Parts: sequence; C-alpha cells; structure tokens
Amino acid sequence: MTESDEDRQAETLKPPTDTWRPPAPDAPLELHEPDVTSRPKRVLIAGIGNSWQRDDGFGSEVARRIEARELPDGVAVIDFGTGGLDLAYQVMYGYDGLLMIDVSRQGGSPGTLYVMEVDEDEVAGGSVEDGEVLNPHGMDPETVLRFIKLTGGWPGKVVIVACEPQTVEEMGVGLSPVVEEAVDRAVDLVIETAKELLTDEAYAVDEST
Repeated sequence: MTESDEDRQAETLKPPTDTWRPPAPDAPLELHEPDVTSRPKRVLIAGIGNSWQRDDGFGSEVARRIEARELPDGVAVIDFGTGGLDLAYQVMYGYDGLLMIDVSRQGGSPGTLYVMEVDEDEVAGGSVEDGEVLNPHGMDPETVLRFIKLTGGWPGKVVIVACEPQTVEEMGVGLSPVVEEAVDRAVDLVIETAKELLTDEAYAVDEST
C-alpha cells in the first residue's frame, strides 16, 4: 500500500465532523423569509358568473375568448362559472395578482366597462359567526373575496374588470346585444391589466399616503 493510499484510508476512518447542534428550547426563533423579488409574477384571470342568467355569463364568455389568445408567461385564465369555493382554493396556490371578470351594476349605461381595485381592508373578514351561512357556490365578488380572506390566501393585488349589465334577473342563455358588443373590448382590457400586474410597479407601496 502506498503512502497516499494509507493517508486516504486514515481519512476514511475518521468520523465525520458535524458542528450543528439543535438550538436551546428558550432560544429566540429566527425567521428567514425567502427572497421572491427576483421570481416572475403570477397572475390569475378568473371568469365568474352564471351563464344561465343572460348577462351574468359575461365573465365566463370573456374568459373563454381570452383562452384562445396568446398570454404572457405567468398569466393563467380559468372560467370558474359559479364555483366560488373553487376559486378561493385556486388562489391559495399562490398568485401575486387576481383579476376577476364579472358584471356589476354601477349606474352606468349597459355595456360600460369598469376597472376596480379591491382593498383587503374593505372586505369583511374574521371568523364566521354562529348561524351565518356562506354559500360555497356564491359567485358575487364580495362572497368570493371573503372566502379568500378567510382562507388567508389574499394575493398582493386584486382587480375586478366588470361590465354594466342590461339584464341578469331573467333566466336564459345568451348575452344582451349591448353586453355582447363589450366582450371583445373587455378581452383587450383584461389582458392589458394582467400585463400591468406582472410588473413590480403594480405592487409598489405609495408611502406618501
């Protein structure tokens, strides 16, 4: 056996050096949050509404047409229909931005499009009181966002792109002509808004307020 072989054998026989020791039970807990500033943003486009109630199917139709478009990396689109709880659980997978498409009566002319940013503090949260019922199939934005807040999955930014409906009270399939005309405009608006939510600037905190 050569000297080098003897040296290697001696090194092999040495026990491994392990300097790590568990912290004392009363030691302060040190938390290290992962640095995610360099990772790409993730945005979820969610179509919501009931296609069996005329203009309430607006969100689903916009989402369907967006699916046929080429989207930037990091942007996903899903038509949730009336599955409010499904949307809340999907958001828990971790998205920086949530972009919901729906109808909303704001007092404008039917077919008018709105872009509304939602403040988490303005959404009811806390625990569910005794006797209070949250419909897991409810798809109005207030119910969906409350589900999301209760599950602790609120994204960094929530935006609603909505259309003023003409009729949502009557049962039937098909959008009213004026809302149908707004669908393609909404598709472009949603995609442009999603691109904005992919930027760091969209999440910058205004320290002047």
